[in-house]
Amino acid sequence: MKIITTTDDLAAFCARAHAAPYVTIDTEFLRERTYYAKLCLIQMALPGPDGPGSGEAVIVDPLAGDKGLSLAPLAELMRDETTVKVFHAARQDLEIFYFDLGVMPRPLFDTQVAAMVCGHGDQVGYETLVRKLAKGQVDKASRFTDWSRRPLSDAQLAYALADVTHLRVIYEKLAEQLEATGRAPWVDEELEALTDPETYVTRPEDAWKRIKTRSNGGRFLAIVRELARFRENHAQSRNVPRARVYKDDALLELASLRPATMEDLGRARLLLRDARRGDIAQGILQAVADGQALSPTEFPETPPDRAALQVNPALADLLRVLLKACCESGGVAQKLVASAADLDAIAAGERDLAALRGWRREVFGAHALRLCEGALALGVQGQSVRMINLTEPG
Repeated sequence: MKIITTTDDLAAFCARAHAAPYVTIDTEFLRERTYYAKLCLIQMALPGPDGPGSGEAVIVDPLAGDKGLSLAPLAELMRDETTVKVFHAARQDLEIFYFDLGVMPRPLFDTQVAAMVCGHGDQVGYETLVRKLAKGQVDKASRFTDWSRRPLSDAQLAYALADVTHLRVIYEKLAEQLEATGRAPWVDEELEALTDPETYVTRPEDAWKRIKTRSNGGRFLAIVRELARFRENHAQSRNVPRARVYKDDALLELASLRPATMEDLGRARLLLRDARRGDIAQGILQAVADGQALSPTEFPETPPDRAALQVNPALADLLRVLLKACCESGGVAQKLVASAADLDAIAAGERDLAALRGWRREVFGAHALRLCEGALALGVQGQSVRMINLTEPG
């Protein structure tokens, strides 16, 4: 087990990786006490001449500050378009590379996405793929350890390394399945969003859109927006979790109470103690005042998904049956094709949805539209649902 703690050793490994067809990568990090993830470990593995399981595997320790470790060689490897970067459930790893290294790994392969496209289940876990495709086992005992503490135990290091050594076999087998089914473009389409830097940027002025509210009143949403904006700015600037500033339920309570003074603020039941004084308290009062001062023309527009949809419940139920049938027939995970909210939106007449475009249209979307138009019926044959064309497809 090689642990890299110097820039020279990292550069030497990356030079070998530049010559490889792919490199498997995983990270260990902490973010319970910070806004941005704290990178604690990087694991990488290369295929070998005797098969995917025979190559080199290393652990990079970015917290080895006394060694003067620079991650610049790794950033250069991430930019190399000739070496595929293989991750499992890559989103959080990509966010770290984007913010810590200023780079988005390309070309990218996400084995979780590929496994869903190949019919291995919804959001299939790494351990499941290790068992099914690599015929191995992963010891989960070290999963929830503190990766920032040094020294790391042998059990921690072995667990971390297993996240990339089995991944080589998983990648090669999934790549073969995609080649055989012609579905590689489906994965590429899914990965476009994952490799878009905008996916990882949270703008304070848009933070309110993630908050679930029961009221769509203009003034109420204006105050929610200003409170969410302040919270996001405060959390980002101090690198603390947004929930440490105040949680969503406290934010909604504040938007209802609309405190104008410290005394008013004291009536909030859900605020943490630290939010009742100092910079946070002043920020809350200013945010509420800013929301109160807005004219109706400046109120935020309710996002389309917050509007009450006029859902045809019978049609929504039929679409659920259709989705299950299409995905079972096509061997693809249902969650990757359409969500329950997507089905409700289709039943309500919405048509600008990912479920109706691209490869999803081929698998499900075209049939869904015909069902909505009364051109397709569903029947039962034995244990299976079958589609019955009432008119010829256009």
